Amino acid sequence: MDLSRRATAILGVAALAIGAVTLLPTHTAAAASPGTAGSSGWVASWAASPMAPTALISAQAEAGFTDQTVRNIVYTSVGGDAFRVRVSNAFGASPLTVGAVSVGLVLTGAQLAPDTSHAVTFDGKTSTSVPAGAEVLSDPVPMTVAPLTELAISLYLPTSTGPATYHQDAQQTGYVASGDHAADPAATAFTTTTSSWDFVDGLVTHAPRTPGTVVAFGDSITDGYQSQAGANARWPNYLARRLQAAFGGRAPAVVDEGISGNRILSPSACFGVSAETRFARDALSQPGVKDVILLEGINDIGFSGEPDTGCYTPDNPGVTAAQIEAGYRELIAMAHAHGVKIFAGTLTPFGGSNAGYGGYYGTAHGEDLRQQVNAWISASHAFDAVIDFSAATQDPADPLYLNPPYNSGDNLHPGDLGYEAMANAIPLRLLR
Repeated sequence: MDLSRRATAILGVAALAIGAVTLLPTHTAAAASPGTAGSSGWVASWAASPMAPTALISAQAEAGFTDQTVRNIVYTSVGGDAFRVRVSNAFGASPLTVGAVSVGLVLTGAQLAPDTSHAVTFDGKTSTSVPAGAEVLSDPVPMTVAPLTELAISLYLPTSTGPATYHQDAQQTGYVASGDHAADPAATAFTTTTSSWDFVDGLVTHAPRTPGTVVAFGDSITDGYQSQAGANARWPNYLARRLQAAFGGRAPAVVDEGISGNRILSPSACFGVSAETRFARDALSQPGVKDVILLEGINDIGFSGEPDTGCYTPDNPGVTAAQIEAGYRELIAMAHAHGVKIFAGTLTPFGGSNAGYGGYYGTAHGEDLRQQVNAWISASHAFDAVIDFSAATQDPADPLYLNPPYNSGDNLHPGDLGYEAMANAIPLRLLR
């Protein structure tokens, strides 16, 4: 497990100057006042939780990059008249040299729409160095960004990066080219693909009419695992589209801080630091944050019955519902201390998933724990509101299973229709 570099909180971008490059150390516990970011007009339009790489999951990220350009494809939730890019070296062992960064509209694949590429600067310079364990926020780029738009964020990495800080499960194809092609609108040089986001974990947008940021925080079901790659079919994407349809330019931003395999209580070498550890960084430090939708705990149940495979260890094989609930209470206290509302989603059905995932997934013991946790979520009144994702996705004929049209096929993760049903189950009045 990555216990030596457990990420904690970062400085909130809202409390920092907008006009110059901002260094964001990952070791400080300070977080932004949510009201400050919203009043400044800057919100988080897109984000992804940074992770430490491991060869067990991604040999490419573990090896890193040298004299290569990485083109990350991201999907905005809200638009604005300027943006800033956040470059992360949160899990790097040495300083990260970035030779150039550009942002452009995606035409198709790695190809950019003509005349849309914009150079990104850092304190007025086209290159920057990011210390190990830190992040850097770029200067504002005066480019109009539309909501619900795919952007390509390209980074040229001239020297060896070492293991890459990345987000493993992007549900999106990224591209890699040899040499400096950050400003290249053509796709020709991008001959290698990747399924992760590398070195980029946020896009901050200046959108004065936007009331704030909603953070979707969770595990693989929030990360959109088993959704169609490149379709932006995660439930937070569907929620962003619902909000845009309902409120237009006054819709709140939505960012997805899910990590596949993540747990409330325990870290993992493959699936990120625990939710308790990353909550301040990934949720409370987002600019303009006003609400968090939490859906996590199912892996605490399922993985607790697994043997050590290198990705996780059975460090709490006897996990109880009370322990998961105590973890929830910690997140609730952190959110409320920062003036942020936190809504809980009930854990979705996983009947039949044991054959594919092992552990306590889909077992009688696991189901008993899921029912206990869901009962507590619904009856404790500890959260500001409850969203019944379980009811929205369960099979009416057998509530222990996912509704067949919503089932991706593994009996644990919804497919695209299931993720859409989850987004439709969220009362929009909670987010106004």
